[in-house]
Amino acid sequence: MIEFLLNYYFMPFNLSVIALLILSMAETIGIYIGLRPSTFLKKFLPRWLSNSPLVNVKFSKVLILVFFLINFSFAGYFLQLCVFAQQQFFISPFYLIIPALIIGIFFTVFMIHCLDQVIKPQVEHQYSSLLGRLATISSGSARPGFSAQARVRDEFGQLHYVQVEPEFGELELQSQVILIRFRQTHYIAKRISASNHLFTPE
Repeated sequence: MIEFLLNYYFMPFNLSVIALLILSMAETIGIYIGLRPSTFLKKFLPRWLSNSPLVNVKFSKVLILVFFLINFSFAGYFLQLCVFAQQQFFISPFYLIIPALIIGIFFTVFMIHCLDQVIKPQVEHQYSSLLGRLATISSGSARPGFSAQARVRDEFGQLHYVQVEPEFGELELQSQVILIRFRQTHYIAKRISASNHLFTPE
């Protein structure tokens, strides 16, 4: 086992597996002691990445990293074994890092999309605290029966992405709205008139 882990031809992919095991153990232990590594990782993420719709999922964002490490390592092993099956020798892993990254990212995005479709949206325990707050439509447009994504900040200044739809009419991209009611999986929002000077844009 140690010989395999130290094998030069599989080194980048072995390191990915080791990182996965360390992250999983640290996260599991952190849940019990109240000190999860994921909370520290979020502080170092660029704002553009943390606010990206790609990582705006209904499950823990740590799973995205877990999926990537799994897919990258297995893609590397698969490519290296394919080369060996064809040529009867292994090649330098540096030739396989880029293809393994591409395959890993592709399957990670695919797994995120599939999992995000089957998981029910997380309902905030304090979802009522967002009622009456200003929000901005950040993705698509909303109309009755069809929700869109909006960003809103809670009383602590933390940014949330929620699904909203109007009672009537349409809410276009970048519309300023106010959350007036929560309905099972989304908020009912009302557009703020541009002439209403009581509110200022987010």
